[in-house]
Amino acid sequence: MKKLITFTFVTLSTFLLSQKFKIDTLLTDKISIRAIQLWDGKVWYAGTDSKFGYVDLKNVNNKKQLQFSQKSLQFRTLAQNKKYFYAINIESPAYFFQVDKKTLDFKVVFNDNDSTAFYDAMKFTDNDFGLAFSDPSANQRLNISQTRNGGSKWIHCNDCKDFPYLEKGEAAFAASNTNIASFGNVIWIATGGMKSRIYRMRYKDCNWKVFETPFAQGTSSKGIYSIDFYSETSGIAVGGDYTKQADNINNIATTNDGGQTWQIQASGQNAGYMTCVKFRPKTRGKEIVAVGDQHISFSSDYGKSWTKISDEKNLYACEWVDKDTLILAGKDKIIRLTFQ
Repeated sequence: MKKLITFTFVTLSTFLLSQKFKIDTLLTDKISIRAIQLWDGKVWYAGTDSKFGYVDLKNVNNKKQLQFSQKSLQFRTLAQNKKYFYAINIESPAYFFQVDKKTLDFKVVFNDNDSTAFYDAMKFTDNDFGLAFSDPSANQRLNISQTRNGGSKWIHCNDCKDFPYLEKGEAAFAASNTNIASFGNVIWIATGGMKSRIYRMRYKDCNWKVFETPFAQGTSSKGIYSIDFYSETSGIAVGGDYTKQADNINNIATTNDGGQTWQIQASGQNAGYMTCVKFRPKTRGKEIVAVGDQHISFSSDYGKSWTKISDEKNLYACEWVDKDTLILAGKDKIIRLTFQ
């Protein structure tokens, strides 16, 4: 079950110098996982075939899996607050499942019956406020659903007048539940397609602003797939073209002013399409990991340069447990990468 891979080290960055790392497999199953959460020493996941479950980081034999429905629902969202996990399937009707963290009892607390419902991402910024968004319908705005009481009540803003209009062909990617990010009182959402832009809201006031980016865009498969913020001002966006994964032009950008302006980094000098990006803890925003279907890559200089550290394939989502432990999930597996 467990595989250990040790990579010899190349002096390519401060991060890699004199270090080795191993990869071990935590879970194998017939499932595609694009959303994970960490809690109580476990990796929690939601995926295809209505599956939701966990695997223990200390004992991989301690694991459990539930099926939310007899229908073959696909989940690409997963979020949590103190008491509950929440997951939404991607297609209409969209069911908002609430899972009690202690008992694992689950129930549907909200339905979105819009025929165009396709939920891309979901996040709680604190114990009470949570937000999920779906692809636009005829109103040409992202459809926002939100809760302000911890998930007991959800409001579907089908025609959110405060949300800016999307351009024709602009939408969001349900790639890894990370084209939404938050820090403090700020929330960001990233889009792609014909236009790749950043939407920002402060203080839960629904007063959204939109900012242009120089990111790859112009076709339905191009754009920003994942964002992360180290502070209210410093953030990174990654992505590219899902249909041309080797393309690496204008697929990484950083901001130093809270998302208002973006600077392209490492154009033509990275491993290509990326579906999830995360700042490494306790590195003051300098060190970053990104994962794509074909690689795991690392930057030690705030995204200016990148090193491909693994050819591990079919990974979509990632999350740091701590400074030296990274969890990755994707097609049929969850793995752990441990730096030594």
